[in-house]
Amino acid sequence: MEPDVSIDPPSSPSKRRRGDGLPAGAKASTARGLAPGGSESASTRPAEAGRGRLVGKIVASLLVTIVCVAYVLRGVDRSAVVAELKRLTPLAVGMYALTLALTHLFRAWRWEFLLRPLGVSIPMRRLLPISSVGFMAILALPLRLGELVRPYFVARAGHMRMSAALGTVAVERIIDGLAISLLFFGAYVASSTGGDRFPAELGVAAWLSLLGFVGLTGFLILALIRTDRAIALGLWPLRKIGVPAQRREAIGDRIRSVISGFRVLGDGKNLPLFLLQTALYWGCNGVGMWILARQLGLPISLGAAFATMAFTGVVLTLPNAPGLVGQFHAGVKLALLAYLPAALVNTKGVAYAVVLHGLQTVWYVVIGLLSLPLAGGGAMSLGEVLRRSKEAADEPDVEPAE
Repeated sequence: MEPDVSIDPPSSPSKRRRGDGLPAGAKASTARGLAPGGSESASTRPAEAGRGRLVGKIVASLLVTIVCVAYVLRGVDRSAVVAELKRLTPLAVGMYALTLALTHLFRAWRWEFLLRPLGVSIPMRRLLPISSVGFMAILALPLRLGELVRPYFVARAGHMRMSAALGTVAVERIIDGLAISLLFFGAYVASSTGGDRFPAELGVAAWLSLLGFVGLTGFLILALIRTDRAIALGLWPLRKIGVPAQRREAIGDRIRSVISGFRVLGDGKNLPLFLLQTALYWGCNGVGMWILARQLGLPISLGAAFATMAFTGVVLTLPNAPGLVGQFHAGVKLALLAYLPAALVNTKGVAYAVVLHGLQTVWYVVIGLLSLPLAGGGAMSLGEVLRRSKEAADEPDVEPAE
């Protein structure tokens, strides 16, 4: 079944790069594994190299898990944590689930405004299941490898190049990072004049995250304005090590396509809508965390809940573990130490982190599995979707046929 995706003229029609968006009636001519029923043969060498990189990433994520779990368990009164978990009420779960539903909706909806400048528009009845499967994959896989799933579903229909779709995801991730870094840095500055005392680690993290994401945002803008210069800089090391010109040209073409996904940054209509949806997404997330904390008897303010959310988000931008196990809990625990005594954090605070992570995991897994048949993958299993999305990202990026 062909996905219901409308193709509109790009919002900046004066210059249109290859594969950015297609006129109506375009037919799919995609890389191996993209077109439904297409050939899935792949060269052995790229596959073996991809497996090697994947193994390295998994090892790195497991090391992160071990370090984070060790930190979370340090000083924890486990019997007191279990007792706190038993106090969880259906009302607390229900109230948090309502905020989680709104968070999920705004998180999915905003991607539409990143795709529109490329001439692609996806109705909500298709966008929501595609995004839900993608969110589940991001949660399940280490190092955010699940980010490939949403671009795969869009590129699979042949309406745009996967590299361009990946460019929109890069914008989404960096703007998210900038938003939570600003929130986190604001909480750090406020703590210097208030009664809260940030641990030294949080102060360093506030500065590093802000500088890092401001720099990345600047890179996105410069790459969009000076595309040829950005491509030349990216190809310079390859030229120095003797990569053949034909191969460099193919890589440069893919970089250009990825940069085309940044186009929303110059779009006066869709960028404000995307930023509004992003503010609503993080706003609902922070309010939900505060409501759940209060229901669990954790005496933190709304501002402290937002600071905890922001710091945990910054922590999750590091190489993440499968399921965010340990890393999520470590972020929550370390952030709460800026507002609460250590004894309280090691009981109610850790119980709060466990409940928060557990409810989010159950939500995204259940919604993702229910959405899988509606996302455009037909009878494919989740494992098959993950495998094909990884293959599609590794293979040569083929421009859809006009």
